[in-house]
Amino acid sequence: MGDEGIPSRDAVFAAHSLTVRFGGITALDAVSFEIASGEVLGIIGPNGAGKTTLFNVICGFVQPQSGALEWKGRTLTKVRTDRLARIGIARTLQGVGLFPRLSALENVMVGAQRFRGVGVASALLGLPRSDRDERALRKRALATMRDLECEDVADRLPQTLAFPVQKRVALARALVGEPQLLLLDEPAGGLGVDEVRELGERIHALRGSMAVMLVEHRMDLVMSACDRVVVLDFGRVIAQGDPETVKRDPQVLEAYLGREAGESVASAAAREDT
Repeated sequence: MGDEGIPSRDAVFAAHSLTVRFGGITALDAVSFEIASGEVLGIIGPNGAGKTTLFNVICGFVQPQSGALEWKGRTLTKVRTDRLARIGIARTLQGVGLFPRLSALENVMVGAQRFRGVGVASALLGLPRSDRDERALRKRALATMRDLECEDVADRLPQTLAFPVQKRVALARALVGEPQLLLLDEPAGGLGVDEVRELGERIHALRGSMAVMLVEHRMDLVMSACDRVVVLDFGRVIAQGDPETVKRDPQVLEAYLGREAGESVASAAAREDT
C-alpha cells in the first residue's frame, strides 16, 4: 500500500502533495492519490472542491505551487498540453469541445495524430506516403466510431448531431489515440438516465485496457463504474476508498449534505448494517 493507504501496485499515475493557490484561495491543498493500470478512479466533491483544477494541473494548464506528478514511475515536470497524447494521456472536456467546421470523422482523426507517420511538408505536398497515412488515420478513426456506435454520423458536422451523439464522438476522439490514462471531465453532463447507464457500461468495459479517471457529479455513474473514489472538499482529500465505503463516510456526507443531514444519514446507514 502507498503512503495514503491506496494500492501502489502497477500504479501508472500518481499525484504527490499537489498544492495550488489562486491569490488567497487554496484550490488544492496537498492532494495525493494514485491510480493503477486498468483501474477506474472517480474524483468527486461539491462545487468548488478543486476537481477541475486537479485535471488542469494534470494537463499542464495550471502549474502547482508545490507537489509533483508521477507518470509510469517518472516525475512529470512542466507538462506540455500538446505532448499529452504522445505520452499516453487523453482528456475529454466538460462540454464536448468538438471543432464545428470539421466533420465528426475529422474530429476523431484529430485524436489519432500521434499515429501520423509523415511530417507537415509531406502532407502539404500531397506525397503518396501522406495519402497512405491519411487513409490509415481515417480507418482507425472509423473503427473507433464503430465501437462507440456513431460511425453513421461520420460525415456530419457536430452541431447537426444530438448532444448525446456529440458526447460519443468526443469520447471516440479521446479513445482513438489508445491512451494509457483517460481523463473524463463530467462525462455524464447533459445526459439522461438511460444514456448515463450506457456510459457507465462503456467506462466499465475500458477496465483492464487503460486507467480511467473521471470527475463526475452523477453519483449513479460513480457508483456503477468506479473501482475507487477520491473525495475532495475545499481542495483537500477528505476520503478515498471503494464506492460503498466512501458513500457512507460521515465527512463525505457532511460535505455534500451539511453536518446535521450527514450525521442523520450516517446513523441510518449504521443501523442498516446491524
